[in-house]
Amino acid sequence: MRLLLLALAFFALGGFLSLALAWQDRLARVVGAAGAVAGAAVGLLACLRLGLAAGVPDFSVPWITAGITVVLHVDRLALFFLLPIFLLTLCCAVYADPSLRSTTRQGQFGFHWFFFNLLAASMVLVVLAANGLFFLIAWEAMSLSSFFLVTYHYEQEEVRRAGWLYLIATHCGTVFLFLLFLLGASLSSSFDFAAMAVVLKAGSPAVAVTFFCLALIGFGTKAGLFPLHIWLPDAHPAAPSHVSALMSGVMIKTGVYGVLRMVSLLPPLPAWCGVLLCMLGLGGALFGIAMAAVQTDIKRVLAFSSVENIGIIFLGLGLGLFAAGHGQPLAAGLAMAGALLHVWNHALFKGLLFLGAGSLVHGAGSREMSSMGGLLRRMPSTGFFIMAGCVAIAALPPLNGFVSEWLIFLSMLQMGQVATDPGALWFLLLIVLFALVGGLALLAFSRLAGMTLLGEPRSKAAAAAHDSSWLMLTAMAVPFAGCLLIGIVPGVAMDHVAGVVGLLLGSNAAAGLAVDPRLSLLGLVFAMLILVAGGRIA
Repeated sequence: MRLLLLALAFFALGGFLSLALAWQDRLARVVGAAGAVAGAAVGLLACLRLGLAAGVPDFSVPWITAGITVVLHVDRLALFFLLPIFLLTLCCAVYADPSLRSTTRQGQFGFHWFFFNLLAASMVLVVLAANGLFFLIAWEAMSLSSFFLVTYHYEQEEVRRAGWLYLIATHCGTVFLFLLFLLGASLSSSFDFAAMAVVLKAGSPAVAVTFFCLALIGFGTKAGLFPLHIWLPDAHPAAPSHVSALMSGVMIKTGVYGVLRMVSLLPPLPAWCGVLLCMLGLGGALFGIAMAAVQTDIKRVLAFSSVENIGIIFLGLGLGLFAAGHGQPLAAGLAMAGALLHVWNHALFKGLLFLGAGSLVHGAGSREMSSMGGLLRRMPSTGFFIMAGCVAIAALPPLNGFVSEWLIFLSMLQMGQVATDPGALWFLLLIVLFALVGGLALLAFSRLAGMTLLGEPRSKAAAAAHDSSWLMLTAMAVPFAGCLLIGIVPGVAMDHVAGVVGLLLGSNAAAGLAVDPRLSLLGLVFAMLILVAGGRIA
């Protein structure tokens, strides 16, 4: 816990010092970036040490002015979400400075790094908070800091409009979170999650369902869950690319975390709650990828794809809850594992794609894919990372997207085998629609790669483009390495996933998640074939 507190201290120090030095651009840049990099690096070290520790004591401090004790708690669920937060924060901090130099006015660097560090710290505190009031304070800090980062280029009307839409939408969701925690506190006489859990688990099913629905609306709005996603397709393109990567890769996942944390406080939910999550998730996946496939703005393609991938995550969560409610621990474990692993996977490949897209936009001078073309020859390193991200997000082996979506698919097959008519037909339809999502994803990202990287340049800027700085390329290389590692050796992630599944659904659901070593060997064979094919094409 001390290392996590040290990471938060680095974020705070970097943020406030960069704000104090706002009118000295060079110092503000150095101090702000150093605080973010140091905080993220120490946070990653903390995650590694906590993952090996047998148990972690809570950190608590009295908040005298309000009569509240602030409690920070680390368990398997919190640790699972902390890792991508720190990793992507590190990559985005490294990427940010060279990407902002040409578009930032005097005095703006200090404000950027203040809000960037505040966003990183607030996401960590959201995951660590074990008290409803402190959770809401961290949640509000996260919302406001991300608003100011989205509106970084506030002189553009479309950026201001996107920022205000995001701020209004996120605060509409926060209203439901206020009601959620007020309900929990009124029942338990405490805002502490542990006290709420005792009362809620022993309470009536009606109270549990009400609690679940409030959590779904409040957290689903932040996650960009269909149909609460209205802010997302505008906010992500409006923000600087490294901010888009951080928001899409990890910030919207705090909504997923919130739903899971609240579900962990509740007794087993009725089956229709799982069905509701499946319907919203599948609807979001179909809508998001269909919209992504027809966009011409590269960042809007990625933004709508985030709606799709959040839909896939909630589809897996819903299927897991439904299967658990029907006494099918194997199917429940597979679905929940697929959803959880997709949290990591989406953070990696969407972070990679947004960072790569920012590099392409910088090279071509436009977000319109019709103004690009031929960039693979002019920006070979960026082009390679973009193509790798497209392979991963289209769920093709040997990269990571394939593994998580395959687990969800296996869960559907398992439920279809044990279901009786007409349930088996419904699962067959679910499999067909999920396959359609995969097909549309392949179409959308083949189109993105083809329009931007292949052919001839369609603008003077694209013809004169050159690769990004080594810092920006390094920031892209890290998530690519994660995509490749999980795709080839999924066991490195599945051990952590199984622990969270056990926490949420019980040991029976986690028991069937051992990874067959042949799956890792298969991934390695795929990787070698792609490398050989790539060498022949070159």
